[in-house]
Amino acid sequence: MGKSKVLIVGGTGYLGKRLVKASLEEGHETYVVHRPEINVDIERVQMLLSFKEKGATLVSASFNDHQSLVDAVKLVDVVICAISGVHLRSHHILLQLKLVDAIKQAGNVKRFLPSEFGTDPARMKNTIGAERVVFNDKMEVRKAIEEANIPFTYISANCCAGYFLGGLGQPGHYLPSTDFVHLLGDGNKKAIYVDEDDIARYTVKTVDDPRTLNKTVYLRPPKNILSQREVIGVWEKLIGKELHKSSISKQEFLANAKDYAWQVGMGHYYNVFFEGCLTNFEIGDEGVEATELYPEINYVSAVDYMKRYL
Repeated sequence: MGKSKVLIVGGTGYLGKRLVKASLEEGHETYVVHRPEINVDIERVQMLLSFKEKGATLVSASFNDHQSLVDAVKLVDVVICAISGVHLRSHHILLQLKLVDAIKQAGNVKRFLPSEFGTDPARMKNTIGAERVVFNDKMEVRKAIEEANIPFTYISANCCAGYFLGGLGQPGHYLPSTDFVHLLGDGNKKAIYVDEDDIARYTVKTVDDPRTLNKTVYLRPPKNILSQREVIGVWEKLIGKELHKSSISKQEFLANAKDYAWQVGMGHYYNVFFEGCLTNFEIGDEGVEATELYPEINYVSAVDYMKRYL
């Protein structure tokens, strides 16, 4: 059998553009949804044209036009959605319910990978902060997928390195300081950092793999399971200088939340760096680990990722 045809929804986004690239490089016939409403955004239009030049097929479809979604998914075997779930930018997770309806009606899709790519929402049932809305929305999409008997793979990619490594674990910082850093609590809770291109590569690897069907795939690169203190130590070694440090307590951290969108974002940092939510469980029978499945992928280590900031 040949490789599956893949449709990517949200292909001009932060992860979406990387998924398009990875799909093409892996040899999949790749289709990218072109939503008419983005025609006023010249950067996204130019990006779509660049995909086309590299061999992707652009498909016009809109969440506001059910039949266009049905027609789009009928072209392919696998649908990967990467629309935004980041409140500080935009939050469109529940739009995927329309995509689920289209996939159900089309009846030909062999697998659907919804927009997740972060913390596994099924393991976050006890969170009580504003970030709860993200997990609730993702679980609502999962419920719709499973009730419709749509084959699936869920990707739990943990921390996108650009968001979490670059700022040394500090919210709102995407470049590492050479002078000072705030520790979140004692800075010893382990987190998991994954290069965004690697997230895309592992994701695309799963689409034809029977071992990942109806499973959650966790990305846990062994070299990238580090505490905030260890991340800071990596940076200090690279720059040959020790940073000044101060610690922020749980109470101080939560009190710094500004508006609602900021509270949602801060909630994710809280769960990762104060509660250790990414590493406080073992992967059970319902999940598999990506670096074990695909040892041939030479993933970017946290050390090598941070060298780009020198």
